[in-house]
Amino acid sequence: MKKWCPIMAFFLLCLGGFLESQQLTRFAVVDLPKVYVAFFRDSRAVREFEERSARVQAEIDRMTAEIQSLKNAQISAENRGEQDQVLRLENEIYRKSEFLKEYYKSKTAELEDQKKKLTQSGTFLEQVYDEIRFIAESEGYSMVLNLKENTGILWYSPTVDITDKLIQNLLTKAGR
Repeated sequence: MKKWCPIMAFFLLCLGGFLESQQLTRFAVVDLPKVYVAFFRDSRAVREFEERSARVQAEIDRMTAEIQSLKNAQISAENRGEQDQVLRLENEIYRKSEFLKEYYKSKTAELEDQKKKLTQSGTFLEQVYDEIRFIAESEGYSMVLNLKENTGILWYSPTVDITDKLIQNLLTKAGR
């Protein structure tokens, strides 16, 4: 029986070494836009962005209402048989519609650019990357992928999505 103890110990030692060398690579995914929305929705920069978006939308709504009012006036002028007025209103509607299209296109591009700058700000990314590194190292992940910007992810198990944990850690560290 005593003969078997050293052999068994040697066998268990070898098995442990083998299992150690067979370490699995673990992946995690993070939805960075979700993190941004959850963590920074109360920040001054985001509030300013949302206020600007609301002002742009209000201006678009105002211009749309003005064009609709001109269309109603055009229909009334048509019903009264005032062809000069109809042509004048048609030209004005066309001009204002073209201006609205250009305004919408340019303001949308500006807002998208501002939103991109917000999500790529150094302090935001630094905080997020530091926290991702902490979670990955503490939970044994070898790689963390951005779920929304990686088209190579065809499927993933929800168990590897660390987005909610990341948000919770960031909010805890921010004292919220």
